[in-house]
Amino acid sequence: MSNLVSIPKTTLLVHELCLGGNVFGWTADEAQSHGVLSAYAEAGGNFIDTADVYSEWGEGHVGGESESVIGSWMQSKANRDQVVIATKVAKLSSRPGLSAANILAAADDSLRRLQTDYIDIYYAHHDDLETPLEETLVAFHSLVKAGKVRYIAASNYSGERLLEALAFSEQHGLASYVALQNHYNLVARKDFEADSAPALQKSGLSAIPYFALGVGFLTGKYREDTVVESARAGGAAKHFNDDGWAVLAAMDEIASEQQTSLPAVALAWLRAQPTVSVPIASARTIGQLEQLLMQVTLSESQVAKLSEITRRL
Repeated sequence: MSNLVSIPKTTLLVHELCLGGNVFGWTADEAQSHGVLSAYAEAGGNFIDTADVYSEWGEGHVGGESESVIGSWMQSKANRDQVVIATKVAKLSSRPGLSAANILAAADDSLRRLQTDYIDIYYAHHDDLETPLEETLVAFHSLVKAGKVRYIAASNYSGERLLEALAFSEQHGLASYVALQNHYNLVARKDFEADSAPALQKSGLSAIPYFALGVGFLTGKYREDTVVESARAGGAAKHFNDDGWAVLAAMDEIASEQQTSLPAVALAWLRAQPTVSVPIASARTIGQLEQLLMQVTLSESQVAKLSEITRRL
């Protein structure tokens, strides 16, 4: 398997693209999802990100749909030992927050849906200020000790809270967060670079950022004077302005120079950032997946060009 990346503070070796599972069982039905997952695995992919809340927002959904689809795919392929599975707890309305009781129950729910007896990376999906950090970390530690979880990580944490959690774990000999999954991409830089990046540099952890493609904007499918029918069009619309179109124009040039896709350029820029190990992106179809998997390394001048044009975003 080529292009493997080591996630700092772990023994995990993962593909340079983490495949996002938010579309599985939602905009991609089970058969489509299995097709995308199989194509990803055949291309050397081994890192899949999901959450118990995916896709509770869908009509008639209750959450857990994505985990169930991934579980049925792994069962059909008998390949659990060949994939790294990350899932999350805290946002599902029927399993909210990071209390010890909720973490332990939610983990068992996720294990059942995934049809496995362990989770490789288990994220706190967002910070829970109403539950003592100590309670949350002790619960996560018990899952690691029990062998149900290999590593724990944080998502949607501030840099300050991440460092606080790491200090508590170290002080009390508990399992520590090994990564931070926050929002970061070419058109959403300021918050991450001001808050998350310094904490990651201080702790030696890495980011595994979500919305790597700007909720679809950085795929290039949205253009001036073009209407796109998409479940995510509303999220991308905030970039429909002069700054956004200028970013796409620069990406177009670089994609042409590299003979690659715009999604591949967006992902390559993220990989070039010092605190990022692996970006996450999702694909509803095999065609979309192929664009994500195009292997490209940007030159220093190409990275600098994109960084300069997006520095205010």
